[in-house]
Amino acid sequence: MHMAPHFDTLHAMSVSYLFPPNDADLSPPSRPLDKPKRDTKTIGDQSELEVAVALARAGYIVSKPLGDSHRYDLVIDDGVTLSRVQVKTGRLAHGSIRVSCCSTHANRGGTTRSYRGEIEFIGVFCPQTGDVYMVPESEIVDSYMHLRVAPTVNRQDRHIRWASRYKLA
Repeated sequence: MHMAPHFDTLHAMSVSYLFPPNDADLSPPSRPLDKPKRDTKTIGDQSELEVAVALARAGYIVSKPLGDSHRYDLVIDDGVTLSRVQVKTGRLAHGSIRVSCCSTHANRGGTTRSYRGEIEFIGVFCPQTGDVYMVPESEIVDSYMHLRVAPTVNRQDRHIRWASRYKLA
């Protein structure tokens, strides 16, 4: 005759640690936890969607190329011209929105590559302002540009890219 095992006491390894036993070591790990990695793919996808919706509301026909290996994220049609748009997420800091004008490949030794000559616009979504900005290729730089949303501290006005100039209504 087979008898079921007796469970008067539970072995510590068989207990879930959702609620650890009172004698469990609750001290922090000996090495600091790594900083969580930003989910840049999801952030980029959300910015792409915001830019596409803003462009559609502005009257453009918006198309998405098949796949993710192109130098542009969207194609827009104004009824006359097709234009390639590279979408970027802008970050607001110190009164301006910082925008990358190049692709960076950390897995390829940190190489960068400008979008000049391969797109007609950089479409920027800034989560902090909730706005979309369209910057023509002729006005982008090879690394980072800043779109100014607040006056400069020293009231300088020359060579400033005012965000309002590029804002998509």
